[in-house]
Amino acid sequence: SEFARREAQRFAEELGRLKGTYVKIGQMLALFGEHFLPPVLVEALRNLSDATEPLHWDALESFVRGSLGPLFDELEVDPEAIAAASLAQVHLARIRATGEWICIKVQYPGLAQMIDSDFDAVVKMLVLARWVKSGRDLDDWMQSLRTHLHNEIDYHREAQLTEAMAQRVAGLETAGVRYHVPMLHPRFCSSEVLAMEYIEGYSVVDEEVAGLSQTRRNALGRAMLDLFFSELYDWGMLQTDPNFGNYLLCLEDRRKKEACDELALLDFGSVLDCSEDFLYHLRHTIAASQRQDEPAIVDGLIGLGCLQPDASEEGRRMFADFCLHLLEPLRPPEELPPQYLNEQGEYCWGRSRLMKRAGKQAAASATSRHFTTPSRDFALIARKLTGVFNFIAVLDAQFNACEMIEAHVADWQEREQLGKR
Repeated sequence: SEFARREAQRFAEELGRLKGTYVKIGQMLALFGEHFLPPVLVEALRNLSDATEPLHWDALESFVRGSLGPLFDELEVDPEAIAAASLAQVHLARIRATGEWICIKVQYPGLAQMIDSDFDAVVKMLVLARWVKSGRDLDDWMQSLRTHLHNEIDYHREAQLTEAMAQRVAGLETAGVRYHVPMLHPRFCSSEVLAMEYIEGYSVVDEEVAGLSQTRRNALGRAMLDLFFSELYDWGMLQTDPNFGNYLLCLEDRRKKEACDELALLDFGSVLDCSEDFLYHLRHTIAASQRQDEPAIVDGLIGLGCLQPDASEEGRRMFADFCLHLLEPLRPPEELPPQYLNEQGEYCWGRSRLMKRAGKQAAASATSRHFTTPSRDFALIARKLTGVFNFIAVLDAQFNACEMIEAHVADWQEREQLGKR
């Protein structure tokens, strides 16, 4: 109703006025709230912008000095922020001894102390406004989101994960595209400051990227997809925030038809700590989808906590159909929808509008009495996969992915068999 839309907009605007962690919590509710919030509220929360006015350096300088101690005087910090969001802002800094320019990500003061009280306040706002009913499901989801946000501001954890990912992608190359993780400067890192190599590059949405040859855009798309499969099947280390701002494309001469481009990976605050059991069921579900084996898909979804063992046949079929639909681009070429193929029989990721179609199907399923709320981890993975597919669609890449996923699945299954022996 019009009244509900107005009230939803008022709620979102109130979070926006409160700023800081309230904005971040609102954004997380927009991403995951479709599982337990009314659609009209989720839609309103999606308008919350992560872009925010940076704090003036005068308000941060003493905080950064206190965090770094005497090391602060070894840096010459540019007072103008080059980026700002709800939890932190980024400044360029020059190391006085070497003249090297680096980036420092500065967490806003007091965040760790405010998260829990701010979460409690938002939950109370939701309950009082009757957007949700208090109960175990809500408590479980909110605890999951609270933990997720605490991880995002744990810079020691992010530094360790950044170094771990740098080791994994070192020397890795897909379709001629290399991967790069910014080098950390541990000397200038603390619990509130993260110092790293400064990288120049383009966002996937920049016009310069759209002007690249089809060959290069295809290669960048393949590199993004292969990175996801490596995270899932090889490393068990999933970066679950696919925001376009977390990636930079470092390009060679843009006039070349073929080149050695680079995909830079910037942010590891949202890496999911997956249990081996969860990883097994997720890998199993995707492999079963490749075979279009509905009973095996259902087994995997039950293992992921997305379906209850006593789920109805209709509920099982609904979730299995959604998985098959979402993984459409991974099918063998002869099973791909012909209307989304180019003359060479390659899947056109942009033309397919897959995420819009999958979103409609998910919204319709959520209204069914057979729908059950999935686990937070499953929602994070769905978010990651959606972001990866959107990234490739923005590139307007055209390629088939069946051989790529089947190679990862085959390697994983071989390791499983060796492990059992």
